[in-house]
Amino acid sequence: MFSAFLIVGLLIIAAAACLLVYTATRPNEFHIARSVTIEAPPEAIYPLINDLRRFNEWNPFAKSDPTINLTYGASSEGRDGSYVWNGSGRSGKGRMQITETVPPQRIAMSLQFEKPMKANNTVLFTLKPQDAATDVSWEMSGVSSYMQKLFGVCFNMEKMVGGEFDKGLNSLKVKVEKGDATGAA
Repeated sequence: MFSAFLIVGLLIIAAAACLLVYTATRPNEFHIARSVTIEAPPEAIYPLINDLRRFNEWNPFAKSDPTINLTYGASSEGRDGSYVWNGSGRSGKGRMQITETVPPQRIAMSLQFEKPMKANNTVLFTLKPQDAATDVSWEMSGVSSYMQKLFGVCFNMEKMVGGEFDKGLNSLKVKVEKGDATGAA
């Protein structure tokens, strides 16, 4: 009886050690990207990303936490436009700031998380005209800490975060194609 417990205990320790070693071999950087085609020119879409107030009308991360508190900086639009968020739900706490704009083609942002884990990521939106439509891509990249890699071994971050990107891009698509791109929601 004692040897059965010993064998089970050793197997559990060996499995935990394998998990920790495997986690250490995971990539130190990540990249998640999604895209959608919107039946509108880039000029109709760009303002809904380049102004963070408008961005949060369709941003699924801001919409998914009813406890979230958004506080915008001196400007919410264009380079240096920013906001901080704090939520007691799944959104955590952090700051987003526009770092680069190339109208109407590209918007780059710095995304800094304080909670649930500290992280500094880069977000990039690109808008590429395709005849009367526009391909819009939403990308995020950054460095993965050991804890983030361990979390990623247990949960498919590509699927979780990418799924939210899909949700947001589809919401943006509906908003633009319904003609709601000029007025606030």
